[in-house]
Formats: sequence, C-alpha cells, structure tokens
Amino acid sequence: MNGQMMQLPLLISSLLMHAERHHGEQEIVSRRVEGDIHRCTYREMAARARRMANALARLGVSAGGRVATLAWNGYRHMELYYAVSGSGAVLHTLNPRLHPDQLVYIADHAEDGVLFFDLTFLPLVAAVAPRTRSVRHWVAMTDRAHLPADAAKIPNLLVYEDLVDAENDRFTWPEFDENTASSLCYTSGTTGNPKGVLYSHRSTVLHSYAAALPDALNCSATDVILPVVPMFHVNAWGLPYVGCLTGAKLVYPGAGLDGKSLYELFESEKVTVSAGVPTVWQGLLAYVDANQLRFSTMKRTVIGGSACPPAMLRAFGERHGVHVLHAWGMTEMSPLGTACTFKPKHLAASEEERYAVMAKQGRAIYGVDMKAVDAAGNELAFGSPEQGELLVRGPWVLEHYFKDEGGNPLVKDAAGHDWFPTGDVVTIDADGYMQITDRSKDVIKSGGEWIGSIDLENIAMAHPAVAMAACIAAPHPKWDERPLLVVMKKPGAELGKEELLAFYEGKIAKWWTPDDVVFVDAIPLGATGKMQKNKLRELFKGYVLPTA
Repeated sequence: MNGQMMQLPLLISSLLMHAERHHGEQEIVSRRVEGDIHRCTYREMAARARRMANALARLGVSAGGRVATLAWNGYRHMELYYAVSGSGAVLHTLNPRLHPDQLVYIADHAEDGVLFFDLTFLPLVAAVAPRTRSVRHWVAMTDRAHLPADAAKIPNLLVYEDLVDAENDRFTWPEFDENTASSLCYTSGTTGNPKGVLYSHRSTVLHSYAAALPDALNCSATDVILPVVPMFHVNAWGLPYVGCLTGAKLVYPGAGLDGKSLYELFESEKVTVSAGVPTVWQGLLAYVDANQLRFSTMKRTVIGGSACPPAMLRAFGERHGVHVLHAWGMTEMSPLGTACTFKPKHLAASEEERYAVMAKQGRAIYGVDMKAVDAAGNELAFGSPEQGELLVRGPWVLEHYFKDEGGNPLVKDAAGHDWFPTGDVVTIDADGYMQITDRSKDVIKSGGEWIGSIDLENIAMAHPAVAMAACIAAPHPKWDERPLLVVMKKPGAELGKEELLAFYEGKIAKWWTPDDVVFVDAIPLGATGKMQKNKLRELFKGYVLPTA
C-alpha cells in the first residue's frame, strides 16, 4: 500500500519561490567587480532570475543544455544558479584558477553552449574563446556602461544587463522529474583530466535541507552568511541554496578575498556565519591580528576543503570568540559529508577536550552513511584505533562521473550495496567522529608503518614562525620512505631546521619526527586553495634524505 501524500518534485526553483514568497524583503549584498556594493532583495533577485530564464530561452538554451559560468560570488551568479537550473538546463560552474588548457578541455567535454563571465576574467576568456568548439555565446556579467573597449575581441559577445533588460519577469518555472540534472562541477583532480560530477535537483534540495540542520551548518533566517568558498567550486558548499531555504541574508565578497576586504564586509554587513578553506582564513587572521581588530558579530565559521590546523581553531576561538565548525566533503558529495558539532557530553567537557573534538572532521550528517575499511575491505568498528579508507554512500553522493568518464568508481560490500571510495585515510571514534589522517596517495609508509602527514603539518603550523607547512614522503634507503617537511615561514620570521624539529619533541612518537626540513618561498596551491603535494613530490623527487 502506498502512502497517500502529495507528490511534489524537489526542484531548485522551489527554493527560490519559497524565498520570494516568505523572505522577499531579505537582502542579498554583493561587492561587485565594478567596484561598488550592490544591494537587492530576494524578491528582486527572483524577478531578475525569471527575466534571465526568458533570455536563456531566446538564446536557444534547451532542457539539459549546459550553461557555463566563470564568475566570483555575487548576485548575478546567484541569479544564474536559479535561472539556468530552474528552467531545466544545467549550470556548469568553471573554476577560473585552472589553466586555460584545462578550461578548454572542460568546456568542450561539457559541451557548454553559453558562457557567462565576470570582467576580471576577460583576459582568460580571450585566451580560451578561439579554442572552444561548443560555446555559441559569451556573456559579460556587467552593464553596457562598464564594458571595456577590449571586450570587442570576444566573438559573439553579449552583455548580461542587456539580456535582463530585454525581457519581462513573466516566467513560470517548469515542473519535471526531480532526478533531472541541475548542475555540473568538475573535480580538481591532480592527475589526469578533471572529471565531471553531475548533480540532480533532488540531490541538491536534499543536500540543502541537510546542510541547514542545527547539527550541520545550523543556518536560519536570523543569520547573515558570507560564503568565502567560491560559487565556482561545488556550489559554494550549497550556501546559495541554503540562503533561499532559510531566508538568511547573503553577503557575497566578489573578488575581494584578502583579509582587509573580508573584514570590512564582515563588520559593515554584520556577518554571523562564514565558510571557506584554511588558506583564506590565514590571511584574515593575519590582518585582524596585525591591526589589533576584533569581530563584532561573527559567531562561527565553517572550515573545510582541507584539514583545519588546531592552531587556527584556537586562534579563532581564544583570540576572537569565533567558533570553528570543522566540516568535510568532496565534489563527488555535493559536497557535505560530516560536520563537527558537539554531543551533550562535550558541553561539560574541559576546553582541551572540546578542542580535541573540534580538530576532527566530525559526524556524518543525516543522508550520508560512512565507514572505514582495512586493506582487505573489512569494515573497522567505530572506536577502532586502526586507520582505514573512508567509504560513503547517500542520495547526494556520486554514482558515476559525467559521460561515465573513468568507468565505475563504486565498490560493493558483502550485502551488494554500492559505496564511493573517497581516497581519504581515516579513523572513526566510538562516538562516530571521523578524523582524516591522510589521503591514500599522500600517506607515508615507513618500514611498513603508516605516518600521518596531516598530524606533522598541524604541529609545524602551531609554531609561531610558520605560515604554511606540507609533509611529503621522501625515499629512504632503510625505511623505504620517511617524512620530509616543506615549510614557508611568516614574513620576517627567523627559524632554523633544528629549532623546528625540536618543536616536535613530546608531541608525537619519536619515530614520526620528520627526517629533514626544507624552507621554501611558497607552497603551491591548487585551484581550490589546497596544497598541491603532487607538485612538491615532483619538485623533491630526487631529494636524498640525510642518514645518521
């Protein structure tokens, strides 16, 4: 017997309709590429999204057609999130930090028909446009008055505000199967070509519900959310959707991701919640500390993308009263998998115990099932001290890559259930808190025993003279591999190898201590702000560790 309930498809357009109807007066604030601050309401943004949906139809975009963006976080980008997906097409967010060769490959692989871009990326578009095969229209995300003269070199160039102005806002969002594709994001893979992850309306709406929950990102209509995490990377962790779902005020930073620009927006717009990768917060903390500033309204920030160093957790908490919510996910997971919120027993725990919990990536949120398995594929019990590879499954977890690139990525368990192998090496404690100890490709195996590079990096990052640290495996004649620490010092800081290695004493097992330290001017970062250990391994592949 079936339940006798209404069947309404879970569509991205329904999020916008809810925000317009129930939170129409709420603000969306954007720092624009044009240099000013733009303000609009959800009601105004929804009307413009309908105009853009009409414009897309006039441009020949049909159901399932791919529409690409090369854009910062801003109200126009948000309009496209809803106009494109809501009309039945697929929003394809391109990462502007990728090499032009990769962008050409991705745009052609996705078969993008229209590409919208912020003026910042005009030189990039000029380099890419002559080489792409499928893009018919290039749209500058500005008005005619701000269009630079050299934009004329872009073929078939259109102007965003011209498209909006030419249409009316009478558009009825179509209803269709909730499993229809909604958006496309390519992985920031460090080897081979990036692979596409195709999200559905159903997966996106369910992810939005879960992300907003109190034991996830804990968002409500009373919040002011500033996503530092870019809208071109996994949908800004779903926050543009969470904004509509909850009615929260959204503040978009545009291209201004330096400490000063972010701090000024946090204060002027009374931001309560933010989200981003650790490398961005380093710049913000350095700015506020150097200028002896404090946050007057920010209560918490979500940190993910890579492990948040414990020293950063404490800097936010002890110096600024900002609670860090550690989270973990992947492009293949829409991206949210875990959030590190407390259980009741932690409220009565000591400060040290709470910081130890906060350093973990957290508990699975409802909708995500996870387990760690050993090398033979056997599940490790929660609370086991043994490390294993993390497997996940759920309604917003990838089943296969776009165009079946790379074959079937899933593994089956004994019961025949499919699981996605994350490539993360983890432990899961008795309370279900997961902690990443390494990526399977980054793990250091010394004499048959694993050494967690993240632990070694976190200790180095706690040294006051260290700005950034990466630990990689280096060949060793006796132990096969040993840890090599690559360090970028803070400007003007004095630090020697012996002093840094001495800093490890008493903090880890002695045999885990790195064998050597190399100081560098910069550590390479990838398109999403993560350290590129593959490039460091290539750089130091001929490096010979000192032997006693």
